[in-house]
Amino acid sequence: MIVVNLDVMMAKRKVSLTDLAERVDLTPANLSILKTGKARAVRFSTLERICKELDCQPGDILEYRPDPQGN
Repeated sequence: MIVVNLDVMMAKRKVSLTDLAERVDLTPANLSILKTGKARAVRFSTLERICKELDCQPGDILEYRPDPQGN
């Protein structure tokens, strides 16, 4: 499964959801969906803007973890 660590990177960079949403041109609601891991997809252009603003790599935000149930 893919785990979204956006909240960790935002905390490290001391950036609020509202500030980041404004900087990357997303609604706070859509950014929240991504942050909580409820998003089913993310555009590369969105990921690129987030990485630029947080000065990080995509792997800092997205992480693969094997499913413990083996599904």
